[in-house]
Amino acid sequence: MKLLTVNIGQPRPSDRTDGPGGVTGIDKRPVEGPVEVLDPGPKGSGGSGVAGDAVCDLRHHGGSDQAVYAFAREELDAWERELDGRKLPNGVFGENFTTLGLDVSGARIGERWRVGADLVLEVTSGRIPCRTFAHHLGERGWVRRFTQRAATGAYLRVIEPGAVRSGDPIEIVHRPDHEVTAALQFRAVTTEGTLLPALLAAGEALHPEALRRAREYVARQGGPGRRAGAPPEHAGH
Repeated sequence: MKLLTVNIGQPRPSDRTDGPGGVTGIDKRPVEGPVEVLDPGPKGSGGSGVAGDAVCDLRHHGGSDQAVYAFAREELDAWERELDGRKLPNGVFGENFTTLGLDVSGARIGERWRVGADLVLEVTSGRIPCRTFAHHLGERGWVRRFTQRAATGAYLRVIEPGAVRSGDPIEIVHRPDHEVTAALQFRAVTTEGTLLPALLAAGEALHPEALRRAREYVARQGGPGRRAGAPPEHAGH
């Protein structure tokens, strides 16, 4: 398992972003290392954890629980086949880290990776596609297609800061004993809300927004005479 490339983005104009000034940093490109990675601080004020990487809409992106976004080269290759051979270079999905040999979407919430000699990251959630992502790719129905595939990659928080560069090894140093993966978390908060109670097994390692949604769902469904987490009789889907 290794880090193929470290990718960073510079602010670029876009007419499909809600970010201030109409700019986005989603167009990320591989850079030569070493690149410092550290906790950027709380969402709303902290941006990317990767030095030199622009996060232009701090309301929805960046912060400690989304400090780094990783996506597998194998998934980019699968999308190339699905998109009739369109070339998808590393960084094109807005990922900071393009990996090889690692099941990123199948990583468990709370799973920890050591990247290079010093950096330790912890998986917090999957990535929910937005209209800026769709516009960047320019593929019809992209948000729907990406959501249906549910191979989301993973957001990570920084546990121990460090410098990394392309080609660095990735080692899984901790794997929780629950079964809550980034992909399952994504499905729970997008298309399969009845999975929300399952997310609670990941505890505080889960992205705070997803954890709050799971707790609120259980509270709503846990009325008298009904098992907590079970859908009500007339619930739609």
